[in-house]
Amino acid sequence: MKKIIVVAGATGNLGGKIVNALLALDVEVRAIVRLETDIKKVKDLEQKGVKVFQVDTSNKSEISKHCISAHCFVSALAGLRETIIDAQRVFLDAAIEANVPRFIPSDYSSDFTNLKEGQNRNLDFRREFHQYLETTNIKATTIFNGPFMDLLTTDMPLILFKQKRILCWGNPNQIIEFTTTYNVADFAARVAVEDNTPRFLRIAGDRLSCNDFVKLLTELTNEKFKLFRPGGIRLLNFVISLTKFFSPSKKELYPAWQGMQYMRDMMEGRIIFQNYDNERYSNIKWTTAKDFLIKRKER
Repeated sequence: MKKIIVVAGATGNLGGKIVNALLALDVEVRAIVRLETDIKKVKDLEQKGVKVFQVDTSNKSEISKHCISAHCFVSALAGLRETIIDAQRVFLDAAIEANVPRFIPSDYSSDFTNLKEGQNRNLDFRREFHQYLETTNIKATTIFNGPFMDLLTTDMPLILFKQKRILCWGNPNQIIEFTTTYNVADFAARVAVEDNTPRFLRIAGDRLSCNDFVKLLTELTNEKFKLFRPGGIRLLNFVISLTKFFSPSKKELYPAWQGMQYMRDMMEGRIIFQNYDNERYSNIKWTTAKDFLIKRKER
């Protein structure tokens, strides 16, 4: 009999990849989606073989009946307080009501257990959700993976391609972890189908410093990259405060100041893992930053 895995956030970027990874493991995948979800997204999931349930996501009992007999509930929600805390709490309570034994919260982030509270809005939401999660008796596993490697070519201004610079605040030898969303999804799917996993698992597709990025980009482009060091962590904190003060909206998921908060947390060195769980599943091929950037160049 196939194991049943329930997924919330299946229509999102990471959630969709987790669904694909689960289907590759030959399990039954159930997706809980909102009533107003785009019908095309629903059909796309159904064509893959996913059982999709459109429900009132504020109704715990309605969600719960679709979780009966499930082995694990995987949350891949993305959003602010109303999503990460309020909505995710309803999903958690529904899973508990249905006697689902395991739960994977929507963390998939840098390890925030050693960060100062109040310095990173999005990670604070996850920390706050954990406070409620720890009061329940469901067996939960959080996956920490550092920043998504995909951000290197999109929203994270670490690599300044046009200027041939690597943006560095603070120590240029500070190690930063990166993992592709595909690797995270593959790992999360395997965690979901396991019977017993620890409370925290930590992975990293690659580990590089700003100096390492200078060497790597110089090698890949045959052009000389250099460090761009506008200042230290203290100046960055000031820039964050200033940018946040003048921000037109505090409701954006990834405003400029939020990205700066992630950058500051990485460069402070508070989130570096001591031990990694990459070897837990031997058949995952981890993508390095070099491999990732070569594929980007080939597109």
